[in-house]
Amino acid sequence: MITLKDLSIGYIAKNNRKVVAENITADILPGELTCLIGPNGVGKSTLLRTLSAFQPALGGEIFINDQPISGLTDRELSKLIGVVLTSKPDVQNMTVFELIALGRSPYTGFWGTLHEEDKAIVEESIRMVGIGSLRDRMVQTLSDGERQKMMIAKALAQQTPVIYLDEPTAFLDYPSKVEMLRLLHQLSRDTQKTIFLSTHDMELALQIADRLWLMQPGKPVAIGTPRQLADDGSLGGFLNNKGMHFDSATMSIRVTDLNID
Repeated sequence: MITLKDLSIGYIAKNNRKVVAENITADILPGELTCLIGPNGVGKSTLLRTLSAFQPALGGEIFINDQPISGLTDRELSKLIGVVLTSKPDVQNMTVFELIALGRSPYTGFWGTLHEEDKAIVEESIRMVGIGSLRDRMVQTLSDGERQKMMIAKALAQQTPVIYLDEPTAFLDYPSKVEMLRLLHQLSRDTQKTIFLSTHDMELALQIADRLWLMQPGKPVAIGTPRQLADDGSLGGFLNNKGMHFDSATMSIRVTDLNID
């Protein structure tokens, strides 16, 4: 489980302190798919980078299973946190199996030699994501959806209790977006890992996420199930503007005021 205690996130540059969000006290639970939503520029990526220890918190603390991450080495963190980024891996002449096997690097030492146990873990990760047919393909030949599944398999091969994903459905067509979020939801159940992702696919998040974190400028982070955030007005306050209407009864978003002649 991830526990945030009075967490503040942001930047310090040239002696200027830019706070993006503060006073976040919450848990991110294992066995659930948690989706981070909010407008562009609100700080979703900053929160993910801070949770991943890619940048320091401005205040407060982050715990994984009661361990404060601020005191952990990079190697220790690599055995606790797996990260899947939006950027596409710039890789040539490497097979899908070989790239997924890089997830074993926290355990294989300097030379990266795979033992039979490591190979078995890679094969199981490939099976769980359902990309056995891609095993021997070259990475550069994959579609965007296939590449994202490969990167999720790599994170699974890393055997961390926590996986963070930054916009995993970016660049995918709608059916592939649905497939990706359904896969992550199922993996959270099957593995009991803590899976936390940012997304702009609001309607899918409303349907598939177990829990939502809603970030908005100048407001505390709203946390709850989609139903809870619908009932307390958080989702309506965010979505009922700019030509959109959120129907809390049906949990649907409708476009309004098209003004098409």
